[in-house]
Amino acid sequence: MTDSNATAVVGLQWGDEGKGKIVDLLTAEHDIIVRYNGGANAGHTVVVDGERYALHLIPSGMLQEGRTCVIGNGVVVDPAMLVQEIDGLLERGIDVSPQRLLVSDRAHVVMPYHKEHDAAMERVLADAAGQGDENLSIGTTKRGIGPTYADKVHRSMAIRMGDLLDPAVLRKRLDVVCAIRSRELEALGVDVPQLDPASLADEYARIGRRLAPHVVDTVYWLHDAANDGRRILFEGANACLLDIDHGTFPYVTSSSCSALGIPAGTGLPGRAIDSVVGIVKAYGTRVGEGPFPTEDLGECGERIRERGHEYGTATGRPRRCGWLDLVAVRYSAMICGTTSLAVMLLDVLSGFDELKLCTGYRLPDGSVSDRFIPDARRLANVTPIYETLPGWTEDLTAIRDGDALPRTAHAYLDRIAAFTNCPIGVISVGPDRKQTIRLSEPQHCLGGP
Repeated sequence: MTDSNATAVVGLQWGDEGKGKIVDLLTAEHDIIVRYNGGANAGHTVVVDGERYALHLIPSGMLQEGRTCVIGNGVVVDPAMLVQEIDGLLERGIDVSPQRLLVSDRAHVVMPYHKEHDAAMERVLADAAGQGDENLSIGTTKRGIGPTYADKVHRSMAIRMGDLLDPAVLRKRLDVVCAIRSRELEALGVDVPQLDPASLADEYARIGRRLAPHVVDTVYWLHDAANDGRRILFEGANACLLDIDHGTFPYVTSSSCSALGIPAGTGLPGRAIDSVVGIVKAYGTRVGEGPFPTEDLGECGERIRERGHEYGTATGRPRRCGWLDLVAVRYSAMICGTTSLAVMLLDVLSGFDELKLCTGYRLPDGSVSDRFIPDARRLANVTPIYETLPGWTEDLTAIRDGDALPRTAHAYLDRIAAFTNCPIGVISVGPDRKQTIRLSEPQHCLGGP
């Protein structure tokens, strides 16, 4: 699919597209796998020889030997969860030595009070909606991601991974932060004891000692690796339509999760990226609040959810399901500079008599647009315009050659490629690593039998 020295894998919808599987696939062709944004609110599921791995902070490339995984400066790290994830992989025989996992000393730390603040804000906003106001709750995972990024912007309230390695600096910072956070949580109605800076400092200094061998200046490390000609794979979390700048604001995540976030989140310039693989499901899903024009609240949406096992890796929440929005995918492909597509979960659509693809929006004034609207309030008022294509009855899960796909599946894929103006390089027909069809050259038109 790619022989580039630096490849990015990014989601082109609202997340959960199957990025982890493609990262795992491409890891064999790269030396270093870098996570550049998000936190433990993201979840990548990879199935290897029938064994399922759920990863939240550690890049999916950890599942292949001989690769180095990097958690970049743009990630917010829950260090307690990172230790738990490391231990879980070690128990399953995966090498997670300091030579294989590096964590940026500039990555910001998710603390327990961030999670309390996150949950409290969601409650306050939901209660306000219950009193007749506009619902402004985001539907977050309540894992403290947004408040941590907010502290990063506030600067003086932030804790970074490097701070965990200096107990005196950590304690001094927490003395100030805990006093302020305690008052804020009290104002938000959180019934918890006053935050204890001494206890927190001791706990997180201990975690810091455990993680210290992994914590380095990853910016210089990555530049040295690139200069040495080592092949780098950038692993995105979340997806472009959840990007803080370019997604359906305010129902977005708190980081730059499009390909545009790679330079800021790693310290490598944009010119370092040779190719961008855009990951797209063969249908649409979304978790949490926010507009979803092609959501199907009826039998078809429920059928997709059950066939696709559409429940969150990080939270277990049922995902909202519906038809593929090509207007949104084309927008994301444009933003990310996508050079090829990987179409995932095509097997889930087997058995539908007909399939729908959204190719335009009808606006409230009656006009029609084929441009995506990255504003939640305005997007909520559009009506999708669909093209209908015939479905197929065949089970795709055992197919390994694109030529063996049903003619109607080829037609469906061809329309995706043509509308987005992006060639298709990978087709996934099941969760296992082996259930992947790779095309020798990304194709705009797949042809067919």
